[in-house]
Amino acid sequence: MSAENEKKTQDYNSDSIQHLEGIEGIRHRPAMYIGGTDLSGLHHLVYEVTDNVLDEYSNGYATTANVTINGDGSITVADDGRGIPIDTMKDTGKTALEVVFTEIHSGGKFDRKAYAVGTGGLHGVGITAVNACSEWLEVEVSRDGFVYRMEFGKGRVTSGLVKGGATDQTGTKVTFKPDAGIFPNTTFSYDVIHKRLQDCAFLNAGVRIFISDKRTGQSDTFHYEDGLAEFVKWINRTETVIHNDVIRVIGQVDAVVVDIALQWNDGYSESIRCFANGISNSEGGTHFSGFKTALTRTLNNYGKKNNLFKDMTPAGDDFREGLAGVITVRIPNPQFEAQTKIKLTNPEVEGAVNSVVGDVLNKYLEENPAIAKLICQKSLRAAEAREAAKKARDMARSQTKTGSGGLPEKLRDCRKHDLNLSELYLVEGDSAGGSADTGRDSEYQAILPLRGKILNVEKAQLLKVLANTEVTAIFKAIGITPLAEEQDIAKRRYGKIILMTDADVDGSHIRTLLLTFIFRHMRELVKQGCVYVAQPPLYRVIQKGKRNQKPRYVQTHEEMMTELLEIGLEDSTLLLNPRRNLLKTADQLEGGNYPEPTGEPREFSTEQLTQLAGPLSKIEEALEALERRGVSLRRLAMNHATEEGLLPRYRVTLNAEDHWFFTKTEMEAYLQDQEEAQGRAMKVSDQELEVGDNVEEEPAPEDESLTLNVLDLFEVRTINSVLQTLKEEYEISLNDFLDPPPRNVEKVFPYEIINKDIQKPLQNLRAVIPTLRDIGGRGMQRTRFKGLGEMNPDELFETAMDPDTRILMQVTLDDAAAAEEIFRVLMGDHVEPRREFIEKHALDVKDLDV
Repeated sequence: MSAENEKKTQDYNSDSIQHLEGIEGIRHRPAMYIGGTDLSGLHHLVYEVTDNVLDEYSNGYATTANVTINGDGSITVADDGRGIPIDTMKDTGKTALEVVFTEIHSGGKFDRKAYAVGTGGLHGVGITAVNACSEWLEVEVSRDGFVYRMEFGKGRVTSGLVKGGATDQTGTKVTFKPDAGIFPNTTFSYDVIHKRLQDCAFLNAGVRIFISDKRTGQSDTFHYEDGLAEFVKWINRTETVIHNDVIRVIGQVDAVVVDIALQWNDGYSESIRCFANGISNSEGGTHFSGFKTALTRTLNNYGKKNNLFKDMTPAGDDFREGLAGVITVRIPNPQFEAQTKIKLTNPEVEGAVNSVVGDVLNKYLEENPAIAKLICQKSLRAAEAREAAKKARDMARSQTKTGSGGLPEKLRDCRKHDLNLSELYLVEGDSAGGSADTGRDSEYQAILPLRGKILNVEKAQLLKVLANTEVTAIFKAIGITPLAEEQDIAKRRYGKIILMTDADVDGSHIRTLLLTFIFRHMRELVKQGCVYVAQPPLYRVIQKGKRNQKPRYVQTHEEMMTELLEIGLEDSTLLLNPRRNLLKTADQLEGGNYPEPTGEPREFSTEQLTQLAGPLSKIEEALEALERRGVSLRRLAMNHATEEGLLPRYRVTLNAEDHWFFTKTEMEAYLQDQEEAQGRAMKVSDQELEVGDNVEEEPAPEDESLTLNVLDLFEVRTINSVLQTLKEEYEISLNDFLDPPPRNVEKVFPYEIINKDIQKPLQNLRAVIPTLRDIGGRGMQRTRFKGLGEMNPDELFETAMDPDTRILMQVTLDDAAAAEEIFRVLMGDHVEPRREFIEKHALDVKDLDV
């Protein structure tokens, strides 16, 4: 052994081994527990909590779930179940509540005593992972006649168990904010959570689920008494069904409970959702395999028996064409491929589903011959179309091999087709195609201009697709045939397929048509990561007054705002003149007597102002969230702030009278005092009232509890934290974020941004960031691009085609069911679902070009 290796061996000892306890282990390797730190992993935190609520419902202990996205980006999940136990565990000396949130492999599902029905969360990891991955987490448990609370920070207890007011309700409420140190993006998507919760309501017939978003005011309620049948009808709402009845397949083999709903439509694609114990299995598994086998066998036997398949026997894909279905199973010990549970692996499930589907479906077909005939006839037509398409594909393959098929006339091909380098750009319009052709690197980049909008393949059978000129040109250019499989994709002519369309409405429509086409007929390209969308910049920027300068390009609106702020900060200083103190002189303000400001002006240098911009941006987001809830910052500050300028977080409405508190301890002490004074217990209402709501209640009878309502302003946590930092580091207080009172009816401007010859007076510090952006844009000419044709060839190459400077977005298939759904809604025949989608998202649209 060499001396160097010997030294390395000696250095490798017990000190080199790290032992990470539960919370540290999760925070160090979060992907092992929640699937990743991307948006999928972020939303998985919510699912871990809501799955626990559904466990309570499945076992008969809860009826309602309430999910709220709070204004500060945190999220609250509440239920009316039994409430997590709060008594002390004998073996640990800790409360069960603390153990559940801080210790992995702890929970109530190991021995099946607390939960008789099989559930998805079996490892006792989920809720602990949520706590570990959160900046902070608060839990409230209502049980045994009282509300109990505990707080955590980054997985560790920060406030022990506190007994709160009395209540006649039971349940658990968990509020947490994801840790920005773990997740690059901590912004929850209402639509993503909405979809998940709606699925849960379908799968758990009778449960009532509420979702609301305090950021936007959106809200929905899900309640389906007929469960899976309504689920299938909802999937088929974009289609024309060929039979009105939803076929139900229900049965049990040993401990495997099978529940399936089916309905065929006249479309050409299947949409089958799979679930095990209420958990979505996006990649199917043994239950889907058992279903497919039984469906093919049963329909095949029925068709042959009744002489419906004379000349051709349909295959499994033919029987599932146009099928909308939901497959669910419940089993005692489900096994999945990973903690994210995307695929069920229990081998016994396949045989159980096969048996149940075969028996029940066969009986249904015999009892409903008219529907059975419709299904078999549709399958036969699908088989015939498949054979015709197969012949067309075989002919295309043979033409490709012999060279007789030819390439599209409009294709500007490249000279080399190395799959590691070659690219095909599908470009909107001949004009943009000409610019792309002139500017491209013809060694490896090929251009195929598209004329207008291609065929909407969502509404067309494969034979019609193959007859379309534009679609056929794309197939020929790429060098593959429809429904190409993995071995065919390897023979494509280009490594990357890149969609490049305008940034206007028509461009978005064409991109959607192309994505629909690729998803339906070349899905393997997406699965293998071959499809991209070019992202031409949104802005071209030229500095005013400079000749022969080269323009710069800015990709997004957010980047433009960041750049404007950075430019505005250059050579800018902030002058803080003495101002009146609003927080301590409310009585004087009422009478119009204002004290004159005292003290010397302060100046923030450019460097200090740059450091200050971060906290100002952070507190502004929280203040906007507070105001969206109807809270007046001025009124709250004037009437309820401390002398240090901090805001109260809790409002207790007790018999129509509001009381404000800064900590839960203060609030609990007040409630206890009220109980003793009144001689009655406090009863917490389950209805959250926003600030400004009118509350008119009759005094409670002597023999009843007093009713109170608690409103938690989560945004105040961030506001007070930033205010403390500003006070300690910059001597800036809440007073500086409020408009000063006028002097002789004229507005007062205690602050001033100075940048060379620019002087901008400000009433409060909330105007600093917008003013700096305005200054940053003064010497700049910004052009917002709408179409590729507005760029010359050099610009187009530099911004969208040069591998060193362009930005490409890879098209992935993270959720096939979600993709299936959106294409059905946007591109299907039925107008109403599309109208609902547009109405729901109309206010989300920015920079719309019509």
